[in-house]
Amino acid sequence: MTVRRDFQEPARCRPDLVIGREDLFTDAREQLTSGGSVLLHGPAGIGKSTILRALAAEYAGGARTVLRCSATESESHLPFLALADLLGLALDQVSGRLPAAQRTALESALTGRGESSLQRDGLALRLAVLSALRALAAEGTVLIVADDLQWLDPASAELLGFAARRLGGTPVQLLCAVRTEDSEGQEYDRHLRASPPDTVALRLGPLSRAQVSALLDDRGHTGLTRSTVREIHRTSGGNPLFALELGRALAESSTPPRPGEPLPVPTSLRALVLSRLDMLSVEARRTLLVASAGARPTPALLLAAGRENVEAECAQAAELGLLATDIEGPAGPTIRFAHPLISAALYAEAPAHERRAAHAALSTAASDPIERARHLALATTGTDPEAAARLAEAAAQARDRGAPSVAAQLGLLAARHTPAGTVPGPNERRLQAAEDAITAGEIDLARDIAREVLTRATVPADRVRAWIIVIDTAGHTMTEVDAVFPQALADAGDDPRLLALVHYQLAWRGLIVEGDFTEAREAAAHAAELAARGGDRRTELLSLAFQAQTETLMGHPNAPATIKRALKEPQDPLVACHHNGAGSARFRWLLMSDQLAEARATVTALLREVRRRGSVESEVHFLRSLAEVELRAGHCGRALDLARDSLRLARDSGIGETACAMIASIAEASGGDVDRALALAREAVEHAEEDGDQMYLSRALGALGQAQFVAGDPAGTVRSLRRVRELEVSLGVHDPARGRWQGDLAEALVLIDEVAEAQDVIDVTREHALRLGRDSVLAVLDRAEALVRAAQGDQETAVSQLTSAQDRLAKLGFGLEEARAAFALARLRPRGQASYDEATRLFRRCSALPWLRQVDEAGTAPKPRPAAAPPALDGLEGLASMERQVAALVMEGATNREIAARLFISVKTVEATLTRVYRKLGIRSRVDIVRLAAGRRAK
Repeated sequence: MTVRRDFQEPARCRPDLVIGREDLFTDAREQLTSGGSVLLHGPAGIGKSTILRALAAEYAGGARTVLRCSATESESHLPFLALADLLGLALDQVSGRLPAAQRTALESALTGRGESSLQRDGLALRLAVLSALRALAAEGTVLIVADDLQWLDPASAELLGFAARRLGGTPVQLLCAVRTEDSEGQEYDRHLRASPPDTVALRLGPLSRAQVSALLDDRGHTGLTRSTVREIHRTSGGNPLFALELGRALAESSTPPRPGEPLPVPTSLRALVLSRLDMLSVEARRTLLVASAGARPTPALLLAAGRENVEAECAQAAELGLLATDIEGPAGPTIRFAHPLISAALYAEAPAHERRAAHAALSTAASDPIERARHLALATTGTDPEAAARLAEAAAQARDRGAPSVAAQLGLLAARHTPAGTVPGPNERRLQAAEDAITAGEIDLARDIAREVLTRATVPADRVRAWIIVIDTAGHTMTEVDAVFPQALADAGDDPRLLALVHYQLAWRGLIVEGDFTEAREAAAHAAELAARGGDRRTELLSLAFQAQTETLMGHPNAPATIKRALKEPQDPLVACHHNGAGSARFRWLLMSDQLAEARATVTALLREVRRRGSVESEVHFLRSLAEVELRAGHCGRALDLARDSLRLARDSGIGETACAMIASIAEASGGDVDRALALAREAVEHAEEDGDQMYLSRALGALGQAQFVAGDPAGTVRSLRRVRELEVSLGVHDPARGRWQGDLAEALVLIDEVAEAQDVIDVTREHALRLGRDSVLAVLDRAEALVRAAQGDQETAVSQLTSAQDRLAKLGFGLEEARAAFALARLRPRGQASYDEATRLFRRCSALPWLRQVDEAGTAPKPRPAAAPPALDGLEGLASMERQVAALVMEGATNREIAARLFISVKTVEATLTRVYRKLGIRSRVDIVRLAAGRRAK
């Protein structure tokens, strides 16, 4: 495709220019820094000029001379034009250093005075360009920046290539860009052969959907729905220029496209392909129009749609570069446009009656009933009960196939063709489409549909259903829809079925906004009663599952019984695998009860089913739930992959980002990058606070505290986890297996010499853990208490307690916690006896990279200087146990930091203990301890 200059990307500051190209930009930067050259290549509009400008701006300051040229297609026939751009301003600087013959030939070529040609002055001109570049390089690095090499006039290209191949060892670097259309990038070979030997070729590929979204936001095209961004990405093929032009066209359009219709293609982009379309015959163009209207066009489909010469006409289009060639699909040859934009431009250019004719032909030719219904709708104008019924049936089939996004589009088409006053009516079909959109993760679309229904609906059931969709699409930002609840209750009246829907949402509000588990539990129980009275089994099951979840987290004794009620038949298949259903509640109970194998099997089956159904929100939820299981089991690498997948999907869909950032933080702290863990945890805390989400604020703070602990920041850990402790008390959460932060808080308190508070945390938590039978929590508390005992000087009890805790954690299958116990045990042993082999083996088995780094640091810490004689402990009879240990290590020559590591206490605790020692013995310094002990020993 030919991109006119007025469509090329505008120059901007570098941070905005490299969206989605960070890795490529890094590779190019490293190549240029090492003195090499770079050749960027890729199709039109892919961003080569953007990257070229950004790199040139960054490296121009470090070069002694910068030579630039930017060729254009319209000027490519003018000989020596690019050479004049490059060397014209430098001619006076170098001409005096060139031999006369070379100088004459070069001046003639660059200035146009006299006649010069490669045929007549070939050797002289070639040597002149080479000599000129060497002369410039003698004064410092020369950077040649050349864009659009494909439009270089042949004479300039030949001369530049001759010089480039002979510049080895000379500080001349090339930074160039060339257009290549083939996916393999083979077109750039001839340009690479004309580049310096150390040139690296970097191909710019299409942007991902998330990158296109970021680019559109950066350029001011905000407010686009996720489904629209997805369609922009599909139509643009990930090409940034095309995506921006499509975004601009949408911003300028007063009427956005309806479901099933393509995006408006601006004239600027149509011009890229229409010139080639004009070369097609009229019949071939009609054949391509039918292909552009189809979802998966094949020669057989087009033949059935009445295109009799499909093979010859497709061959003609392929020769013009409009269709890809030799494409084989599972069912034989398929027709694929060389770029999605060609299909979009062709369809956009066609008159409305021709489009309808194409869809009408496909409505009978397509074998898939969903496709037939879609084409029938797009071929029909006005209301049509038959078309509406077929579309509604097709939407149901798409839903059953696990394609809720397709179901939503078909449902909206069905609503458009449904006459008013029929049953089901247009509003019912719109609401079903909105619920399908929620399942597909298209939250913006669902919200827009619900708001539209509320502007026209008068039936209470339709209005309440629309209000529920508005609340659902708010997710955890329920404070934003507080005003909806009174309106929904008013519309529900005294209908128990409608009231159950509203009270179920009020249960969530009680938990998220009010942070009150008791209120949430009571609201869920009331919703279940109302739903049972109204005969709404689905809402009854969801309410019971929610009640079970809150009771589980509260440590309520009724939790197992409520789970059983929620699992009773008859079940609703949608609720059974829903992330807020009974299966999810049972999973949470299994996980908190230390039944890791059964929890993994349960959530894996749930994940498989929601993927089959295409339920994005449930998939996000169960991905992070499976990551939790793997974290408990100590499979840190697997957990990290799952957590990252969950976060990626959450950010792409805009669903559950806070929760996924929280789990990803814990996974990074356990098996990835600690700095990344801290950043994700702080992001989760910030989002939870902004949303007013009390439930996830405590979880996010727990993740932050864990990341701070792994990062070696006990004071920060204590600040974060003290807040968690306060929040969970106010929430009414009493089950320590919910966040499992108590052990980290106790250990961090020991490190900052708050031993009494650490013991209090352990005692209070142990009471709840014993009541609920949380064996793994009890083992972790014993590990923390062992460190309290060590800080108090009772090494023997500490070692025994740690050994027992490690054994119990191993039997329970909590691999990471087992490894941490082994690490603590090794650090308690005397320096000469300490071995970190067991901890290293266990952390390595878990792929717990941050912890392995801590073990390495502990194992390589400097050893204290050996004492000349055994310490004179008999001179320290008046000291407490901890004071005697610290004093003895001082006499060995240990530093405060080494003493802290040996006794597993903080440096602050060592300093405070030494102060007491000085006071009790009537001395002033460490030296006095040694002198006093030596004096008493001499007596």
